[in-house]
Amino acid sequence: MDRHSPIREGHGRTWAKAILLGEHSVVYGHPAVAMPLHDLQMRATATPTAGPSMLHSLEYSGPMGDSGPGFACIARAFEAAREFSGRMDQSFEIVTTSDFPHERGMGSSAAAAGAVIRAVLDACGREASADDLFALTQMAEQIAHGRPSGLDAAATSSPCPIRFQGGQMRPLAQRIEGAQLVIADSGVHGRTREAVGGLRERYEADPDGVGPLINSLGALAQAGIAALDDGDAQALGSAMNRAHEVLAELGLSLPVLNRLTAAARNAGALGAKLTGGGLGGCVIALADSAETADAVASALRSAGAPTAWTYRMRTSEANR
Repeated sequence: MDRHSPIREGHGRTWAKAILLGEHSVVYGHPAVAMPLHDLQMRATATPTAGPSMLHSLEYSGPMGDSGPGFACIARAFEAAREFSGRMDQSFEIVTTSDFPHERGMGSSAAAAGAVIRAVLDACGREASADDLFALTQMAEQIAHGRPSGLDAAATSSPCPIRFQGGQMRPLAQRIEGAQLVIADSGVHGRTREAVGGLRERYEADPDGVGPLINSLGALAQAGIAALDDGDAQALGSAMNRAHEVLAELGLSLPVLNRLTAAARNAGALGAKLTGGGLGGCVIALADSAETADAVASALRSAGAPTAWTYRMRTSEANR
């Protein structure tokens, strides 16, 4: 569309993600496995306006330029999308709505950035490739996380489970029949930037002590990839349990996360771990049936989780 064509109301949609295995180690070149949660959506609308650009997101409602550090990721996404569209002169009213909480390790900043970018591009009639959308989302994510791996930007728009390594995304086969993920909110805001930065400092100070733990997270992610491909729920659950132990050894868990993972396992989960950056956020648990998932979700709520969702893992084949 020509840059002087009429502007319309635009819409964008992304979704939450759960990292099954490989958080943190992905920053050091290892693979990570992420599951898009299509039932937990982030939506954005971009409505042309004659006045200053406005933002309505979470608890904030006001001028985009006054939204402050907490919304810097969205503001950067908005500016990047306008620049890409060649419509820096056009003001918009941006509204975001989400089915899942922010700062819980579910990719909310990348999902919000991606949804806003898609809404602005849609409003401007500007097409973008998947690589363009990824690059634009990464620009915004750098504001939120400093040195993001790109995993969240990829997973919050992927149609299928992905393997992410070295900035490259590859679809993964998922052949585990009948499995469900239970995602539970710990009620504590995650601190991804602090967690990533803190681990980097510990690694640089003690590479011989921290390095093997990071490597073991990478090996567990490889085991998870094989388990998904083989349809082996027990092996995936075992890898998840061990990964939580390693993340806890690295100082990335909290007592509430340890309590929730234990409650999930005691209720029949094959595996349970924190997901995302840690120091708060969510835990995920793998159940082998809908009945077990219901029992695990109930146990997690009884153990203090404010909210728990279940997500059916849909079988899929990788594009080879």
